[in-house]
Amino acid sequence: MNYKLFVSFTVFLFSVQFAMAQDLSSDELFKQARNAAFEEKNYSKAITLSRKALVKSPNYADIKIFLGRLYTWSKKTDSASIIFNEVLKKQPDNEDAALAYGSLAYWNDREQEALGYINNGLKYHPNSENLLLLKAKILNSLKQWAEAETVINQILNKNTEARALASRIRDNSAINKIGLSYSYVYFDKQFDNPWHLTSIDYSRQTKIGSFIGRINYANRFNSNGLQFEVDAYPRLGKNLQAYISGGYSKNVGVFPKYRAGLSLYASLPLSFEGELGVRYLTFGEDTWIYTASVGKYYKNYWFNLRTYLSSSFKKLSKSFSLTTRYYYGGSDDYWSLRIGTGLSPDNPQNNVLIGNNDFKLISNNINVGYRKSFKSFNILLLNLGLNHQEYRLNTKGNQIDFEVGYMRRF
Repeated sequence: MNYKLFVSFTVFLFSVQFAMAQDLSSDELFKQARNAAFEEKNYSKAITLSRKALVKSPNYADIKIFLGRLYTWSKKTDSASIIFNEVLKKQPDNEDAALAYGSLAYWNDREQEALGYINNGLKYHPNSENLLLLKAKILNSLKQWAEAETVINQILNKNTEARALASRIRDNSAINKIGLSYSYVYFDKQFDNPWHLTSIDYSRQTKIGSFIGRINYANRFNSNGLQFEVDAYPRLGKNLQAYISGGYSKNVGVFPKYRAGLSLYASLPLSFEGELGVRYLTFGEDTWIYTASVGKYYKNYWFNLRTYLSSSFKKLSKSFSLTTRYYYGGSDDYWSLRIGTGLSPDNPQNNVLIGNNDFKLISNNINVGYRKSFKSFNILLLNLGLNHQEYRLNTKGNQIDFEVGYMRRF
């Protein structure tokens, strides 16, 4: 008898709970669906709750679009397409539906189709930051870089993610680029004579990425030298790019005999970007240096924190730098400030000093830079740096760097 009462009471409780669930409004079910998707990461449960909500409110566009996004995230692209089509058929001016449908097509490598959905949305919302940003991404993917640059410039100072995309588009927008730079390096104690460095390079944009050839001349230690370098930035995906570099010089001491670099760059969510890589230098002794960095775009600013780690003479050598840029115009118009410690293998002005000592030396540096574009494809750059360096144990001196450069895209 007790067992029957227990079963009856349990059935009664479940019936009450089911009845209460049936009485939930579409808004309450929508709230539960969002919680299931974003907090519990349970898309199946979120889909079930969204469909229940639509039974109560079949024309609730926000729930339909959310259901379509759930289908998108669950790789059910056909179901998502049906949902988005239903919304746009009744509400062709629905901005979220156009964005969701365009995103679905873009993520599935249907760029032309995605562009159609976004353009239709822009007819009703011509100033939509989200639609314009996605359109710029699509045009960049389609290699229509001039159009992509025009679109991204409309929201450059309004959208954080647009700043990161604008730099990639600008690099892609001109097939060719030439550059010329000169650096003057002065030492108050470490060396009697200043150093002079001149560089000329040519880069070419291809379907798989950009390639750069460079010739460097330097006068250091009262000796002249030439270095030949090749850099490549192949694209490995929509959000992944590699850096491959190599250099050679027969004037060892003025330059390293060989240098090489390899990195992977990734565009991350929330306007972050990351890099992992390795650098190699040899002056007779091999030096391997590992690097990692994380960058973040925020409004008109870009922040980057980088470290270089190397193990030589059985000691771990570390260097760190923090770089900040303030963009006052386009992607080639900014002020920069870099503060750091140690020497960088990517800095041609003093990487020749890496590995010259069998003990750890202290080095602190600061650099201020200015970059300005004019007449669209011309770029002027200026850099001024101060390095307070321990060049012998307990003996310090100052190094002052000045660089001027010009680049022309065409």
